[in-house]
Formats: sequence, C-alpha cells, structure tokens
Amino acid sequence: MPAFDIVSEVDQQEVLNAVDNANRELQTRFDFRGVNAEFTLKDKQINMVAEAEFQLQQMLEIFFAKAVKRNLDVRSFKEGDVVHSGKTYCLALSLRQGIETDMAKKLVKLIKDNKLKVQAAIQGDQVRVTGKKRDDLQEAIAAVRAAELEQAFQFTNFRD
Repeated sequence: MPAFDIVSEVDQQEVLNAVDNANRELQTRFDFRGVNAEFTLKDKQINMVAEAEFQLQQMLEIFFAKAVKRNLDVRSFKEGDVVHSGKTYCLALSLRQGIETDMAKKLVKLIKDNKLKVQAAIQGDQVRVTGKKRDDLQEAIAAVRAAELEQAFQFTNFRD
C-alpha cells in the first residue's frame, strides 16, 4: 500500500548557516556599529542578545530573512519572551522538532474531515498516512499544505 510520513524537522546545519549569516550581517550594518549584539546557537535554541528591545526586533527580522534564504520555514521557530538583565536584552528562539500529540491529532482530524480515502495514524512524533492510490495520498498532502497550521511540515518516506 502506498504510504508517506508527515514530519516536522529542521536541518541543524542550515540553522547554523543562517545564524552565521545573520551574525555577519550584524557586523556590516551601520545601525549596529559599536553595539553589543549577537546570535548564538546552542542545542536547539537560538539566543539573541542586544542593548535595546527594538534592536532585538530588527535582529529577529534579519534572522528570519536569512532563514528563508536557506529554505527554512519561519514557523519552525518558536519565539520566547524578551528578558531584560542589566544593560542587555535577550530573546530566545527555540526550534520546533517533531509533531506534538495535540498537533498530530489535529492533522488526523483534518485528514478525516476532508473525507479522503486514506488512513492517518500517529507514530511517535510523526503521522503515517496510508491509502490505496497515490492520488489519494497527493490529495492528503494538498489538504495539509492548504490548512493554516502554526507549524511547518515535511512529507517524507513516500512509498508506492
């Protein structure tokens, strides 16, 4: 039976490249000259440090622009709260890896509500979709892409 998996993964190397490119742009921008501002990547979290809160928002836009150029979906990053300590402001972006149970249930419900001739099953942090025809699976992929969900999904392991 044809099947595929719905997963939510972020390529760590591409994230590292986006962080490096964003740091390079910070060094060349005129409005960040002489300002203590930087991006750091540790485990699955990107930390941004700046001297003012509006600079953090500019840094966020810079990072998202670099991430989009590297084919990373901005929905793959979860923005934390701005933390003020002393002279610096910090903002943490965490990577969304895997599909949480609530989101997996939403995906299964979405596929069933569209009355497609496929079955969706939750398997850990991914959703496996099986069907009798390849066309039915492609309709399921189109339905998931058309839905406005707050997470980025990839479709892997497509088997005929």
